Amino acid sequence: MVIQTIRKKRPLPARQLAEMYDVTPRTIMRWAAQTRADWIDEQAAGREAIRAYHDDDGHSWTQTAKHFHLSLSTVKERA
Repeated sequence: MVIQTIRKKRPLPARQLAEMYDVTPRTIMRWAAQTRADWIDEQAAGREAIRAYHDDDGHSWTQTAKHFHLSLSTVKERA
């Protein structure tokens, strides 16, 4: 059986997908694992979005935290 890796976030929990495909949850995690490079790029894009919203658009830290549904300290740390 040849399995091609999906390389994106799972639409359902691993346990549910494992039951659907009759494999273990760990196998589902391997199939759908995001590459480190993709994860790093995703995090960088998120940090840039936070920085742009706060610095370029002139919003306060509190407004930025509410916009991104994060805590104030998390937003400041990521920016």
